[in-house]
Amino acid sequence: MGGTDPAGPVLDRDEVDRALARLGQEHEAIETSLLALQDHAGRRLLEGAELTGLTRERWAAAEASITLLWAYFDAYTGALRTAREIRARRRWSSREDLAELTELLRGEPVTVPGAAAAGAAGAVAGPGRLSDRFSLAALVDRMNELYASSLDLVVAADAVWSALPARIDLLAAELQRTRRLAHSVGVRPGEHPAGDDLEGITRTLTRLREQVVCDPLAFWTPAQGSSAPGGGRPDTTVYDREARALEEVRREIDAVLGVRQDAEQRLIKLRDLLSRADRTLAEARTARGEVLAKIAATEVPVVSGPPTVLQEQLATAAEYRRQAQWHRLSPLLESLEEKAEDELLRARESLTAVTAPLAVRAELRGRLDAYRAKVARHGLAEDPLLVERYDAARRMLWSAPCDLRVAGQAVLRYQQAAAELLGGARVPRQGGPRDGDGKGES
Repeated sequence: MGGTDPAGPVLDRDEVDRALARLGQEHEAIETSLLALQDHAGRRLLEGAELTGLTRERWAAAEASITLLWAYFDAYTGALRTAREIRARRRWSSREDLAELTELLRGEPVTVPGAAAAGAAGAVAGPGRLSDRFSLAALVDRMNELYASSLDLVVAADAVWSALPARIDLLAAELQRTRRLAHSVGVRPGEHPAGDDLEGITRTLTRLREQVVCDPLAFWTPAQGSSAPGGGRPDTTVYDREARALEEVRREIDAVLGVRQDAEQRLIKLRDLLSRADRTLAEARTARGEVLAKIAATEVPVVSGPPTVLQEQLATAAEYRRQAQWHRLSPLLESLEEKAEDELLRARESLTAVTAPLAVRAELRGRLDAYRAKVARHGLAEDPLLVERYDAARRMLWSAPCDLRVAGQAVLRYQQAAAELLGGARVPRQGGPRDGDGKGES
């Protein structure tokens, strides 16, 4: 849709002919646009839909605008027909004809009833006015405005209807497949959170589709700074959120399916982990008795028994598997696997803590024998002082209960004596293990 030249002096014949040619082209373009709007799929859908909310309000105004558009076009057509008839009176138009044509083409020859203008919510003529007059240029500009706003609404509604319902239907179909799969593995509403989520997604999608069909403009986001009709995009915020929620549920269902496939292997591994933890704790309890009998003046941590709750939960997991309650088995297995690993680590740490004094004693024994071998290589093994100190340290380290502090000091005295005989090498003074900490010399 276009525009015309501004007002000017009386037109000559050539100017009239050019103006009429231009107006004819505009008339054809306007008619083509109006017919396209009339046949637009979005407009037909809007006419046949039971609209609500924003769309109902805006479509009522748009229908009035479209009606007014045709009234304006009819008035424009009449003015153009009159101008053509005047020009066709004679081949060489008289001055009176040219003056009349100038008034038609440049003046305000078109009168529109005020009631018609008021039909577009008072956007054209003020309330109470019986009629309004327009130049052809002003009339074209007004038609352009009404056409653009009407087309914008039609295109927006059609874009939403073309995009969202189909996507919602596809997601709903995927939702139904997921619900059937979930039901097959025991994921049902009221019994599993994922089942409740599926019910919530179903309700939301059903409500969303109804809203999109009845009020598409509520789901339209206009493009910032765009003046083109239909500039913008469908608002898919709610749809995208439900699609993500369904994807999360699908992942959870896949996890449950995975449990069904490898539940037996995971249960076997769990039994092995807990068995190893129990054996390690039993070894720690045995080692604690040995430490208490063989090591003096030290505190040995108490070794706790295996937690019965894990065995009970393992039995529950096995029962879930027998009853094919995969949705209950899945989270229980994940929890048990983590707890079993922690239990084995705790048992190993307990064994390490309990046997620390024995490790210190073994380290002292090794150090004593290493120094004895060293002095023997230098032919000093029979030195009376070394023999005396070696025998004293050895009696302490191979007697029960062994006082690690005293034994550590005895080993240090032997090292010092050996170093002096081997050439006066300086051996740094080191203390033995502290009382109760179960740690010896490094």
